[in-house]
Amino acid sequence: MFSRVAFFVFLLCAVTYVCAHVFVQEIDIDSPASKNSGYQPYIDPYLNPAPQRIVRKIPRNGPVTDLSLIDVQCNGYTDGGFTTAPTPIFATVAAGSQVHLNWTAWPDSHMGPMITYMARAPSDITKWSPGTSAVWFKVAESGKTSDGKWAATDLLTASNSIYTFTIPKNLKAGQYIIRHEIIALHAAYTYPGAQVYPSCIQVQVTGSGTALPTPFVSFPGAYTASTPGIVYDAYTNTSAYPIPGPAV
Repeated sequence: MFSRVAFFVFLLCAVTYVCAHVFVQEIDIDSPASKNSGYQPYIDPYLNPAPQRIVRKIPRNGPVTDLSLIDVQCNGYTDGGFTTAPTPIFATVAAGSQVHLNWTAWPDSHMGPMITYMARAPSDITKWSPGTSAVWFKVAESGKTSDGKWAATDLLTASNSIYTFTIPKNLKAGQYIIRHEIIALHAAYTYPGAQVYPSCIQVQVTGSGTALPTPFVSFPGAYTASTPGIVYDAYTNTSAYPIPGPAV
């Protein structure tokens, strides 16, 4: 049942645009074809029974700015006592197929890169959390083009708020977390300033591949104040943007 509180919050976001920050609202998979709702932080907590999602819960639509916190992994709010957790379901995706991530409307002022990692679960994905282990490898990234267009907002807006990436075709079958993020740089001229918006999606990858990419990084750990691209003046810097993290 949709509560009055959830309905009020939904209307407030729609009418006043107080929910200027955003999140992944839908995940569409090409093969096998499926449409999956993201976690809805202003609706799901008020529904009974709570809906099952393939995206691990997030506290709100705001960013993480302290890169030393576990919050930067799958989104969280340590100061508010909120910790994300595994969710009881996952989607199936074939190695080599595309995944389309539909964001809610992204603010024009929040320019920055879009980056996607994966981590292979050693056990049941619905019960596993990586902690601070170095298990993440990068599978896709998009930063600033040679003509100055940013992955967010320029390219994301041009694609109707849908970001698409491909599951590596030779990836070893198994259960994985997809960690997808936008790093907003409008206040990144100092640290803390960069705003990280991560989402974690649970999937079962199928196929005959045997590869497991390297190098592996941890969250927290992959990004610090000294990581290239974390402190960056997006308004005055006209050079190429160094996308944070390891190579794809």
